[in-house]
Amino acid sequence: MSSPLLVGFIASFTLIAAIGAQNAFVLRQGIRREHVLPVVALCTVSDVVLISAGIAGVGALISAHPSAVNIAKFGGALFLVGYGLLAARRAWRPSSLTPSESAPTRLTAALLT
Repeated sequence: MSSPLLVGFIASFTLIAAIGAQNAFVLRQGIRREHVLPVVALCTVSDVVLISAGIAGVGALISAHPSAVNIAKFGGALFLVGYGLLAARRAWRPSSLTPSESAPTRLTAALLT
């Protein structure tokens, strides 16, 4: 497990394989059979871009500029607090993935979600 390539691959796989909001959205679109291919393609491309940015050394760029470290720290903390509040709200008002809860969505609306 000392190979950086192997560690990076395993870390990337665990981030993608975990069921989160993006995977739940893709599953919902699949259940509804609405715009499945464009949604999967956009999610795949966004994951590839973010993983590539991490591999390309965004961390080195941030560490080279001390003010960017603080922005990243506090921005990340703010994001996590907001995400936690949204998760708490969903816990208080649980719902399920039901395919018939609304009218079909437009492709643009699905991709912007």
